[in-house]
Amino acid sequence: MQVVLGNVLGPKEVHPQNLAGRTAVVIGGAHGIGYEVTRALAHAGAKVITVGRKEEHADDAVSTIKEESPDAPQVEWKECDLGSLKQVRSVFSELRDTLDRLDFLVLSAGINAQPFGLDADGIDRHFGVNYLGQYYATNLLWPLIRKTSNMPGVTPPRVVALASEMHKTAPSDVKFASLDEINDENTGPTHLYGRTKLALILFIRFGLVERVIKPNSDSVYALSVHPGTVCFPFSWRPRNICMW
Repeated sequence: MQVVLGNVLGPKEVHPQNLAGRTAVVIGGAHGIGYEVTRALAHAGAKVITVGRKEEHADDAVSTIKEESPDAPQVEWKECDLGSLKQVRSVFSELRDTLDRLDFLVLSAGINAQPFGLDADGIDRHFGVNYLGQYYATNLLWPLIRKTSNMPGVTPPRVVALASEMHKTAPSDVKFASLDEINDENTGPTHLYGRTKLALILFIRFGLVERVIKPNSDSVYALSVHPGTVCFPFSWRPRNICMW
């Protein structure tokens, strides 16, 4: 939601409610928007595990948060290259098996619009990092999210994917039908990026809500959001809101 602060147009600083006792995993949570999400959750009292590839970003993020809020509960970092499905399986399987609960899963890892290249699995690195790795991580963590949703008196857990209005720049003929399509090196940087954001939106709307949450009547919110404009919130409860 955009608000005017004096003569400056900008986002209103978020102050979440007391989240003591809750646990969050923020993928890509050591820099950019993901860092601000990690920071807000930690300051509100949640235990936060941030997952990412660059240790230097993580060290800076964790130390800053602890300096600002010495009494904040545990804030830790797990190393994982989202462009390696082997690493994703190892890291997120361990989190699933060792955490007692998971109230918030934030999918904020992302490569911006850059030239075509391949990840560790031989897949377009935009698609591998921005979408496929986070899709796999969500699947691995889903039993823990569902377990948390069934705890007595718990507020429904949330899965939040950082999408973008750039999803509109995805190629008009995109089908996500084959590796050859995904690995078309003639696809430009903007289209590569936009395609991954479209994939995230479709995953939340149809992959999670329509095919998992609704059929099982899971008490879980699944949302995709565009920074500044909050759109595409979906859950099995009737709801469809956009705020500017």
